[in-house]
Amino acid sequence: MTLSFAPPSDPSVPLHVIAQPDLEDWLTDQPDMVVNWVRANGFTGALGQALLIPGSDGTPECALAGYGKAAGRGRKRFPLAAAAETLPEGVYHIASGLPDAALNTECLGWLLAGYAFDRYAGQSPAKARLVAPSGIDGAQIEVLAQAEALTRDLVNTPTADMGPDQLQDAVEALAQEFDASCTVIRGQALLDQNFPMIHAVGRAATQDPCLIEMNWGSTGPKLTLVGKGVCFDTGGLNLKPGNSMALMKKDMGGSANVLGLARMIMALKLPLQLRVLIPAVENSVAGNAFRPGDILTSRKGLTVEINNTDAEGRLVLADALALADEGQPDLVISMATLTGAARVAVGPDLAPFYTDDDTAAGALARAGQTAADPVWRMPFHEPYETMIEPGIADLDNAPSGGFAGSITAALFLRRFVGESRYMHFDIYSWQPGKAPGRSKGGFGQGPRALLTALPEILGL
Repeated sequence: MTLSFAPPSDPSVPLHVIAQPDLEDWLTDQPDMVVNWVRANGFTGALGQALLIPGSDGTPECALAGYGKAAGRGRKRFPLAAAAETLPEGVYHIASGLPDAALNTECLGWLLAGYAFDRYAGQSPAKARLVAPSGIDGAQIEVLAQAEALTRDLVNTPTADMGPDQLQDAVEALAQEFDASCTVIRGQALLDQNFPMIHAVGRAATQDPCLIEMNWGSTGPKLTLVGKGVCFDTGGLNLKPGNSMALMKKDMGGSANVLGLARMIMALKLPLQLRVLIPAVENSVAGNAFRPGDILTSRKGLTVEINNTDAEGRLVLADALALADEGQPDLVISMATLTGAARVAVGPDLAPFYTDDDTAAGALARAGQTAADPVWRMPFHEPYETMIEPGIADLDNAPSGGFAGSITAALFLRRFVGESRYMHFDIYSWQPGKAPGRSKGGFGQGPRALLTALPEILGL
């Protein structure tokens, strides 16, 4: 699988992108043979339609890609990818019809249509390749596509092949590719070096819990990314029902998204100092599993009453966030598949985020639209702080009542960040069904928006 543009030297077929309302105007300037061929094949310009038009010798003279109507395009992230998935194998170049404002998004979608998770069985991704149009940065779009592929691969891989050990391998491979450093604190060493909640959550699993750290860059603002790496979540002693456990291989989606963002930052050589922290664990059931009613002392010294062992993600993130804050970075960003409440609030397509920085929030919202990576701001609503204060300990990991679950989780995490600017993403990182440019399964939520907004947020 190569998510890249075809070399411009390759012979390519001209591709005309035809919006449904524009078809008749386009046909007005075409010879009778083309008009007859289009009509005989029932091409209407509907979204996802594709048609090869033969020349006199039978080889393709040009191709048409249906671009539908504006309302239909508004319901798709990558409308042109629908036609890219329909076109026969070959090399194409955009000849007309695609607005300049849509070039970057649609070219990215075209590349992503070529993604397939084929580790265990053959798949059939789009095979039509595109020559990068003039006016875009083709190399940068390839970087975005390759980072997305990394995120999807990590999320899609089942836990038998993507436990804490294999997640460590993935970080080390990324570090080696970009000449970054990578260190790991594992097992008993987590207690020795004061990461008690990471150890508590992961100690019942076969693979030892660990904290993975990657560092890259020596000048510029300090950016620390913290990704939840719960490689599987049974729920612990508060065991999930089977249907709720089915997708828990994706509970490390926060770490996968963080690594996708890190890959983009390093490949594009952004002028900043990058630190990545991933607490990698499996929340399993065994005799030494942490229990409801336990009170854990965190790295920061705050005590946490465990009222549900299935609210484990915020525990491992808390120790990692405390470490992140100790480094006094200019910005800390955490990403996690943290709460079902966030899915109820905004569904699987939007990436909810929290920040106290109004300027950064505005930059991120605009970037999400530009990067075809939509985000939605949620509130750090301080009156809810009392909901996470149980009285018997400083904090409650699972407040009763069921209200504002995503907000209370975000407020919990914010307690572990001091003076550093902080953003938190409560993402889903899973595409429930196939869509243009988006295969069913793991996908990135937030990294492209963040990449686009970082220059404004950090003054790069």
